Amino acid sequence: MRTDDLIKALDADASSKAIPLLSAWWLAAGAGAVIAAVVFLLTIGPRPDFMAAAHTMRFLSKFVFTIVLAVSAFALIRALSTPGASTGRAMAWMAAAPVLVAVAVLLELFMVPEALWGTRMVGSNMMLCMGFIPLIGIGPLAIFLWMLRYGAPTRPVLAGAVAGLLAGGLAATFYAAHCFD
Repeated sequence: MRTDDLIKALDADASSKAIPLLSAWWLAAGAGAVIAAVVFLLTIGPRPDFMAAAHTMRFLSKFVFTIVLAVSAFALIRALSTPGASTGRAMAWMAAAPVLVAVAVLLELFMVPEALWGTRMVGSNMMLCMGFIPLIGIGPLAIFLWMLRYGAPTRPVLAGAVAGLLAGGLAATFYAAHCFD
């Protein structure tokens, strides 16, 4: 190959306009949410008394926990997929969901009689929950892992784990609309 041909080939490659990584992540999040919604609606769907349950704090708190987890994981995975990007602030926000859950558990312990603690901790639909959250989240997880290949994570193991948290948070948000516990 002659030098002029090489320069023309490099110029042609450089002129291709790839979608910016941040925009690609937003598209991936949207696609993941659509896939999760379709799987959720085609399998278990929302609980029959969804509108009545939506007026209770216990029901709404499930959405707060799962959305905070998904949003903080989304911020962290975007940073992890960009070489040289700072992850400190996003990493700190990952503590938000567990802290909120811990506060809610403490409040629940003060309000619920001690005899019901075990029942409330495990719930009545644990096996359903443990089966459907991964089912709802597998499609989004595949998209998020594929997106990591589009970026350039310098810590791929951590990025993969955060992709799992993001997919799990998204799936748990949909499952919360069905959960009776």
